[in-house]
Amino acid sequence: MIRKKPWNRVNLPVYSVSSKGNKPNMHICTYVSAVSMQPKRMMVAIYHGTQTLENVEKDQEFVLQLLDENQYALVNLLGKQSGKKIDKISRLEKRKLLNEWEGYPVLQQALAVMLLKVANEMEGGDHRMYLCDVVSYKNMNEGNALTTGVLAEKGIIRI
Repeated sequence: MIRKKPWNRVNLPVYSVSSKGNKPNMHICTYVSAVSMQPKRMMVAIYHGTQTLENVEKDQEFVLQLLDENQYALVNLLGKQSGKKIDKISRLEKRKLLNEWEGYPVLQQALAVMLLKVANEMEGGDHRMYLCDVVSYKNMNEGNALTTGVLAEKGIIRI
């Protein structure tokens, strides 16, 4: 018997958004997809009520980071805690996990990073969806992408 809902049957890649705004922050995103080859565009959905959403609304750009499978433990900090209540960037700096790229703090072990500029946006329920142009990108490290399947295996999420 198939127990997973249709939208959970495929393991999605796990990304982190690095945003600046009034309070730099990082956030976990799994609702991400490439939507156009020319121009290269990505769709990123960001949860309502987050510091990241406030930052993206203010700046209209952010960095999307594809996480390595070994970065699964970061989900508890970046996805399960509010950037409005804690300073995630300071915590990452203390652990010496950050570099800078295109003026944004990025995770050293991320597989790849993309600087995205918002082209359009719309409500998507409990998330706000952003259609973004890829301004620049960089492949940073070899490795395997973190997925929702890995997070489920580690007991971090239920799918």
